[in-house]
Amino acid sequence: MVDEYIVSILLIIGIDVILGGDNAVVIALASRNLPEQKRNIAIVLGTALAIAVRILLTAAVVWLLTVPFLQLAGGLILFWIALKLIGQKDEKPATIKAEPSLWKAVRTIVAADIVMGMDNVIAIAGAAQGHIGLVVFGFLCSVPIIIVGSKIILYAMERFPFLIYIGGALLAYTAGKMIAAEEQLRPFYDPRWELLFPLSAAILAVVLGFAANRRARTVKWH
Repeated sequence: MVDEYIVSILLIIGIDVILGGDNAVVIALASRNLPEQKRNIAIVLGTALAIAVRILLTAAVVWLLTVPFLQLAGGLILFWIALKLIGQKDEKPATIKAEPSLWKAVRTIVAADIVMGMDNVIAIAGAAQGHIGLVVFGFLCSVPIIIVGSKIILYAMERFPFLIYIGGALLAYTAGKMIAAEEQLRPFYDPRWELLFPLSAAILAVVLGFAANRRARTVKWH
């Protein structure tokens, strides 16, 4: 049981780092026109409110995943997110307006975080396996990592593409765990096979992502 908690916490922190890499960029863009003192307030207040809202949304999703077949649906959505992460190299970044007012900057940070963070919410709800305490703990652990290290993580992913595949595999692994946890599917497979779902999902995501990226490069060259 303790090992399961540790794995869930590590998954939550890993997901936050992978999917939260753009959070610091949003914060910087929204608050860049403010005086330095107000900018610091906007960063702290905007981040705190965004995290609070995200915890509430994740808690709601954790509860919704108890509804029959929604765990399966959430796993399939998260698997699609994993594939999207692996193939997102050519995506354009979101346009975030720089605000001259402290409260407008805070509002922009929170609104952008909610819109951009729904994939994060679904992934963490799946990794938490119904434990709200793990959601809160995982978020609190990952906040300093996201704020301090997000730009480093983004830079590293651009320089070392294999890290994107590792991130996609982690999300797909979580998706496989969500699908395996769907109560409605339990009668159709041996419980000893449960570990095969996340491992198979991780391998499949990497293979499909690699094939899609290779095909995209081939088309681009021609």
